[in-house]
Amino acid sequence: MTSIASHNTFYDFTSRLFTIDGVARTVYVAGRGPAVVVLHEMPGIGTHVLRFARWVRDAGFTVYLPSLFGRDGRIPTADEGAAIYRRACVSAEFRAFGAGSSSPVTHWLRGLARMAHTECGGAGVGAIGMCFTGNFALTMMLEPAVLAPVLCEPSLPLDQPAALESSAQELHDIRRRLEREDLTVLAYRFSGDRYCTGARFAAYAQALGERFVGRVLPDEAAGFADAPPFHAAHVNFAHSVVTVHLVDGAGEPTIAARDEILAFLDHRLHPAS
Repeated sequence: MTSIASHNTFYDFTSRLFTIDGVARTVYVAGRGPAVVVLHEMPGIGTHVLRFARWVRDAGFTVYLPSLFGRDGRIPTADEGAAIYRRACVSAEFRAFGAGSSSPVTHWLRGLARMAHTECGGAGVGAIGMCFTGNFALTMMLEPAVLAPVLCEPSLPLDQPAALESSAQELHDIRRRLEREDLTVLAYRFSGDRYCTGARFAAYAQALGERFVGRVLPDEAAGFADAPPFHAAHVNFAHSVVTVHLVDGAGEPTIAARDEILAFLDHRLHPAS
């Protein structure tokens, strides 16, 4: 299959190598203003994720888009995407199964947020996770620079739909910080999502109290017209709120969700505006 990257997919991003705790990763950076770390969904950085990242950039932020899995800028076949998914599930960097423990890669991501804040300044950093990386944005709240966490359809742990991919101590510390600094966590899911269920949102509400602001969109608000092969074959239900299943049209619930996220980032990271 032809690589999208060969057609200059990242033409308006700068590819940079960040080494944190001895681990080097490619991060695509674009924009000006306070930093927002955008964590891509499975099976990699595709056109829908880049579209969302550009919306964030154009709203007045510097986007940091780290490459976590997959082949950047490619649209894999359904089988290739499934293979990427399987590798991530058994990788030591991620905790795809089992509750009560955050993925080790979140330590690296907290370091990235810290470096991004140093580079960009401002009140702090935003963090947006999606699907496999959804809960990572919450764990990043353990880094003081992160002020605006957004969880889009957080799907881990895969084997326990009513559980959370965070330890009890992490949740305790995050809730105390949210209350102490008057912060909130914004989260989204479709009502019939099989990976991010109502039980998971209930668990977040139980752990974080009123600091957790969960939004549930009707399944009918999802669009499927331009789903890439992986989603068409393996995620053929309403799931990706701000990427694959977003309907880009005036008055659409998914566009309202996008705009709410941008307003949330603006409120937290541009407090004087």
